[in-house]
Amino acid sequence: MEYRNKLVLAPMVRVGTLPFRLLAAEYGADITYGEEIIDHKLVKCERRFNEKLGSVDFVERGTGSVVFRTCDAEKNRVVFQIGTSNAVRALKAAEIVCKDVTAVDINMGCPKSFSVSGGMGAALLTKPDLIHDDTVELARRIEKTGVTALAVHGRKVEDRPRDPAKWSEIADVVASLSIPVIANGDVFEYEDFQRIKVATGTSSVMVARGALWNASIFCPKGKLPWEDVKREYVRKSILWDNDIKSTKHTLREMITHHSSLELAEGKAVIKSESLIDLARLYGAENYEVVQN
Repeated sequence: MEYRNKLVLAPMVRVGTLPFRLLAAEYGADITYGEEIIDHKLVKCERRFNEKLGSVDFVERGTGSVVFRTCDAEKNRVVFQIGTSNAVRALKAAEIVCKDVTAVDINMGCPKSFSVSGGMGAALLTKPDLIHDDTVELARRIEKTGVTALAVHGRKVEDRPRDPAKWSEIADVVASLSIPVIANGDVFEYEDFQRIKVATGTSSVMVARGALWNASIFCPKGKLPWEDVKREYVRKSILWDNDIKSTKHTLREMITHHSSLELAEGKAVIKSESLIDLARLYGAENYEVVQN
């Protein structure tokens, strides 16, 4: 895959499942990341073709739970992100999914405790035997490993989402590398894609919260009403039998940004126990809920 001049859906835990990735792609995303999957979990999975859905499922042995679901429609677009603290185990995990995705990404940026405590995500930035601590030198060293592209979030580990993204520091990385750099941070409107490109010198942009709040941010003609986006997300969740907890989490995040969970819609989502309940709530009853 070519990583220049691309609009990218960022990896988001419990959000970046198949329905949301397909939703973002429908609205204009060129590349869609799945949620981070820990290598320990993936190596316990076996690949299965789901005839009812027409999907490829990676199912955990023993529990039967679907850890990752994809389909042919996104094969040339989806990036699988691995959370890892061990190169050998990461390679083993990548080999399991590599034929069904367009690329594999190693998470080296997540500052959340569940990643850092396991030596993954941003914890990798503190290991001098693996990488340098200085941002530009780190990027150069990563480039030398042979990676195809590098996504850079314009924040430090200790920064919080409310802190402004440091686009100028992304620009320093872009200037130091020859491989494509994907800039990430504070993209909330379609116009921000061009703004961050100009500020950083990169041609590809990744968006997380802006897409979560309204996935139609990728539309050149402007965002669609978020009510329509929510309804389409629920329809896709039903069509692809998405995990109810994941679907509810995503809807709650959308509602929290635009409204309040204390109002009728939020309370109804929280009380919903199945995709059928959500179908009724959002007027998507004409979509059959597939029971695996």
